[in-house]
Amino acid sequence: MVIAGSVLMPLAGRHGAAIIPVDSEHSAIFQALQAGRARDVQKIYLTASGGPFRTWGPDDMDRATVEDALQHPTWDMGPKITIDSATMMNKALEIVEARWLFDLRPDQIGVVIHPESIIHSLVEFCDGSLIAQLGVPDMRIPIQYALTYPARQTSPSRRMDFAQVHQLNLHPPNHDQFPALRLGYEVAERGGTCGAILNAANEAAVELFREGTIGYRDIARHTERALAQHEFKASPTLEDLLEADRWAREEVTRCIAC
Repeated sequence: MVIAGSVLMPLAGRHGAAIIPVDSEHSAIFQALQAGRARDVQKIYLTASGGPFRTWGPDDMDRATVEDALQHPTWDMGPKITIDSATMMNKALEIVEARWLFDLRPDQIGVVIHPESIIHSLVEFCDGSLIAQLGVPDMRIPIQYALTYPARQTSPSRRMDFAQVHQLNLHPPNHDQFPALRLGYEVAERGGTCGAILNAANEAAVELFREGTIGYRDIARHTERALAQHEFKASPTLEDLLEADRWAREEVTRCIAC
């Protein structure tokens, strides 16, 4: 969806195909949207845990190691996605996905830090009502919902225990601390080949970080550089997107070698 949303969504529309999201945030949006009409949606909010560096300062982040980046506070995920959560590049990619999945303008997509990872995302309607989907942080829930939609079945996940006190904190993200978010909005606004570049450059940079070739903060820097320097095409074909993907991976590696 990040790479080819502009191609995929019109194709799905022409064939009457329904696309059911699996990612927890987009599943939450999909579920919350059922509470109202699409034309009454004012804004959506993607929640983000903030990852392991939510409270770190710039100097600390300059020294962040791979091991530090893999210490996610709430979700148990693979290494690549965990590092994306540490840089908040995962949220940048989700902004682009939401733009195409739900046919929204970038200014209709917000991001809010929610360390507890209980609220999985929210939809704000024109009357000011906010509809949220909540649950324990367990990917089996949105995966199962996508597989059984529109039915719901009993899942093996644990339940919220309301015999215990829970706190739900929400606060705005720091775009200076997490510059990847700015890239997500840029890509959602520009469209075209930008999604392919964002995704591929980030994947290449994360791999270099895991190898110890670059630092943590270099991931966003190299991704931004590839976006700025690539040959932009506003209405790419699938072949154009595959070529953009190849170029971005090679460009990040070439830049490191220079």
